[in-house]
Amino acid sequence: MKYILKGLDCPNCAAKIETKVNSLKDVKYGTLSFATQTLEIELHGNVNQESVVNEIKSLIKDLEPDVEVLEKTEEKQDKEEGHSKIELVKIIVSAILFAIGIIFEFGKTTELVIFLSSYIIIGYEIIFKAIKNIFKGDVFDENFLMTIATIGAFGIGEFHEAVAVMLLYNVGEFLQDKAVEKSRKSITKLMDIRPDYANLKTEGGINKVSPSEICVGDEIIVKPGEKIPLDGIILEGESLIDTSALTGESVPRNMKEENEILSGMINKTGVLTVKVTKTFENSTVSKILELVQNASNKKAHTEKFITKFARIYTPIVVLLAVLIVAIPTLFIKDALFSDWLYKALVFLVISCPCALVISIPLSFFSGIGGASKRGILVKGANYLEILNKIDTVVFDKTGTLTKGVFNVTEIVPVGEISKEELLEHCAYAESYSNHPIATSIVKAYGKDIDKSKIKGYTEISGNGIKASVNWETVLVGNSKLMIQEKIKYEEKAIIGTVVHVAIEGKYKGYIVISDVIKEDSKSAIKGLKQLGIKNTVMLTGDTKQIAEHIGEEIGIDKVVAELLPVDKVEELEKCMKDGKVVFVGDGINDSPVLARADVGIAMGGIGSDSAIEASDVVIMTDEPSKIVTAIKIARKTRKIVIENIVLAIVVKLAAMTLGVFGIATIWEAVIADVGVTIIAVINSIRALQTKRS
Repeated sequence: MKYILKGLDCPNCAAKIETKVNSLKDVKYGTLSFATQTLEIELHGNVNQESVVNEIKSLIKDLEPDVEVLEKTEEKQDKEEGHSKIELVKIIVSAILFAIGIIFEFGKTTELVIFLSSYIIIGYEIIFKAIKNIFKGDVFDENFLMTIATIGAFGIGEFHEAVAVMLLYNVGEFLQDKAVEKSRKSITKLMDIRPDYANLKTEGGINKVSPSEICVGDEIIVKPGEKIPLDGIILEGESLIDTSALTGESVPRNMKEENEILSGMINKTGVLTVKVTKTFENSTVSKILELVQNASNKKAHTEKFITKFARIYTPIVVLLAVLIVAIPTLFIKDALFSDWLYKALVFLVISCPCALVISIPLSFFSGIGGASKRGILVKGANYLEILNKIDTVVFDKTGTLTKGVFNVTEIVPVGEISKEELLEHCAYAESYSNHPIATSIVKAYGKDIDKSKIKGYTEISGNGIKASVNWETVLVGNSKLMIQEKIKYEEKAIIGTVVHVAIEGKYKGYIVISDVIKEDSKSAIKGLKQLGIKNTVMLTGDTKQIAEHIGEEIGIDKVVAELLPVDKVEELEKCMKDGKVVFVGDGINDSPVLARADVGIAMGGIGSDSAIEASDVVIMTDEPSKIVTAIKIARKTRKIVIENIVLAIVVKLAAMTLGVFGIATIWEAVIADVGVTIIAVINSIRALQTKRS
């Protein structure tokens, strides 16, 4: 079950909600993504679902009264804009009263009333939350820190500083919420590939309906400039199609009748009539959106550590603040309690860990969003983190480094026959066969075959074909067929599948059929080595001769051939002894190996269900070079996470030290706290922007 926690803008509260939900006896697990405001829960069997959900909603209401809990399927009404306006009005009114208290001279009582009024207007929610949390036994949070710091300032007569701290804190929180909201919107906009409507073709004309109302077999019309709403087959029309939202590729594809077309693509030029092949919930666009949104629920170790760190860190800071007051006043002669209390208050204000708790999950989510824009679907922040630690990349061959399709790569005639004539005789002989090798030869011939010229056809199992073409006996097959029919030929060491041809009992040459290496396989291996990947390995069930040839061609370090699927798992485990391993396969026959690797990457292609199910990362374009891009995105995300951690810790330690020595005031403490948070949040958004490799 999934719920949207609309209005959740407190990272510490998000962590508390997740902890409380997981503590419920009927909940198997619960995970809350602050970045997407999404709570995902799974219950134990044989429990009253409605009762547990109501308990969870009540729990959330206690912790965050302003948060609205909506089911994932509910229509979300945006109430945040109105809430922001109320917060802004409170800040303005409080600031005006604060300015009056500063500018004009009043008596002590009047001054107290003005400052106290300003303080209550801007701070009553924070104080109320702090008191409520204390009664629930949940003492140490940012509300508690701000309440203690500002009440302490009032206690030592620093009215204006107490109000200034609360005012600055709220201004900072307002700006911080705006920054978080902006980053969320940036990611949402990035993934804005969900179509709004579909033009359903009916007997009465064209009706504009929701994509969810369309059934398999319905016909829809897609006009120029519109998003493709559902997966289907083009029945009529031809157009340039923008696939960038799915694949990250900027060059449009030309598509026409009988071509498959996928939801999320954009029709650029012509009008298309499309027969729908999948319902909206099973369409490519729905799967991609679900994958990206769910990715934030699989948290990275760094993210989990920061959440745990925040829970331990705040009580320690409060204890240190108490010691800052107690030790000097007890052991230093002439030490004023009010002076050291003020320093302790400064220390408390600076200590809030918001910068880390907010920016770290946003950084990972931005990295996942940036990867998806490049046609790389990462199923979780944990996999993004592991990609930083990879030592070895292991590849399957067919469909991964090669295209997985047979093509004629060489035609070698012998005697007085041309290449064209040799290919023609071979194509005629193979024209009745459905074998991939036969179809590749017919495709290479590329002309219509007049089957009236074929008078006899016999398929010799495991060896080849015997046919009568234009009253000539043609033999097409492997070396066994040549030996069987006593055809003299010269055996050569050739890379690929060799099809021998004999006409009227005489050897006329051979045709080589090979699986073609993908255009960017070589650059992918080169790119991995430039990134410092120690080992590249190819595992294949193909013959040793062909495998080693391809491995040498693209620069693979190690090739292991003639493997069964179970053998691939064993070879992978050998590689895993030396460090973290990525396995790259086609997502169809490699499920056991994909599952066993530290990160399984499927060269699934857009719309491939098996690839999406089997792997941790899906390369939507089938390009091996995208693995290099994925690692670059992972490294950039990690760099941003480290930058945010270092920034927050260094600035806070420096400000704390200055506060203890009386150099920093509470004003500067607030600026140090909220300023660092805002900078960290803005820095997190940079993970969305990855240069093309």
